[in-house]
Amino acid sequence: MKAEQQYIDLFTQYEDLIRSHSSGILNRPRTEAFNDFERLGFPSVEHEDYKYTDVAQAFAPDYGINLKRIDIPVNPYDVFCCDVPNLSTALYFIVNDSFYDKAEPHVKLPEGVYAGGLKAFTEAYPEVAGRYYGKAAACSHDGIIALNTMLIQDGFVIYVPEGVVVERPIQLVNIFRSDVDTMANRRILVIMGARSQAKLLVCDHSMDDVKFLSTQVVEIFAGQESRFDFYDLEESSESTTRFASFHVKQEASSNVLVNGITLNNGLTRNNYYIELNGEYAESTLCGMSILDMEQQVDTYSHIIHAVPNCTSNELFKNVLNDRSVGAFSGRILVKEGAQKTTAYQTNRNLLATREARMYSKPQLEIYADDVKCSHGMTTGQLDEDALFYLQSRGIPKEEARMMLSVAFTADVVDNVRLERLKERLHNLVEKRFRGELAQCAGCRGCK
Repeated sequence: MKAEQQYIDLFTQYEDLIRSHSSGILNRPRTEAFNDFERLGFPSVEHEDYKYTDVAQAFAPDYGINLKRIDIPVNPYDVFCCDVPNLSTALYFIVNDSFYDKAEPHVKLPEGVYAGGLKAFTEAYPEVAGRYYGKAAACSHDGIIALNTMLIQDGFVIYVPEGVVVERPIQLVNIFRSDVDTMANRRILVIMGARSQAKLLVCDHSMDDVKFLSTQVVEIFAGQESRFDFYDLEESSESTTRFASFHVKQEASSNVLVNGITLNNGLTRNNYYIELNGEYAESTLCGMSILDMEQQVDTYSHIIHAVPNCTSNELFKNVLNDRSVGAFSGRILVKEGAQKTTAYQTNRNLLATREARMYSKPQLEIYADDVKCSHGMTTGQLDEDALFYLQSRGIPKEEARMMLSVAFTADVVDNVRLERLKERLHNLVEKRFRGELAQCAGCRGCK
């Protein structure tokens, strides 16, 4: 049986149950998403952008899905305590794929700001939700997005009205908790009104020693002159598979930063789609992964400059050890008439063993003549001269290798615009290179 068939049969049999535990806004696109999934199926390794990740194989096992919305026996406020020094966040949780609403965060956000469950938001703000939900992430070209849309029942929303500044960072912790192999379908919707500001930190953690699979679709709408930071920190497990899709639409003079860091995982595929639709919009997209054993991170990005006078900066770095595998395919499209575009794309990779593999394909597609655009890629090993220099100063070889590896990844972490989080990430990266468990020490559920 093809991997797709079990999900087609699942939806056909349990569609009424899925709809009954969701809302009208979330149910509206389900039938169309199901039709798209039937037509598209999972991306094939014969597809140029998926040639290094066998999606069908990843979805083939029989994962359990909590369609009945049964409460998971865990109180995340008891097992998680963020230990980033002096980073006081508004803390929220998703357990598997359900928003945890049994307790409220201890902080109060500015008047008019919504941070909470997706289902509850669509019921409280149906007009706003209907205007944005599903409008950035189209099911018609991606079978995984279609699968997520037809199965989604809940998620997380940040809604910041026009002119409101949220000073306190918002933190969402995705927790996988189960006694059996489990699949979770997660959704994050961010709506930034004109001249609004906010920062979101999303952390992924796996608590149990079973297989987990997640699909995650993130939609970010940045209004005129808004400013939004999205930090994505993956610290799951070697038995966790994640397919994440990030969709950003920016209006004039908006500023969006998306920074994805993978410190521990099994198989990860991250897709980034950014559209600069208003003049003088600025976008920064960056990420890094530290891989060993047989871990894999596959990154795809597509940045569209649709109008003049916009800027994008893209930087991805990967450090690969043992038999790990990395892939990067990045595309920048400058449309006709998008003059005065500034766009930079860089991919740097460090291979620590002969068995590690990295595949990279940077791309530029330009239909305007007055632009500043560049792309570059390097893949290699640690600088032997630098390694010898450190050893000549009395630093042991392994310590020298660790120091050079940390320095290699530093500029991705330096793009973090929260100083306390930046300091903590530098520390986590160093711990990861030392072979220590790269986790937030305050998360008792991950120990």
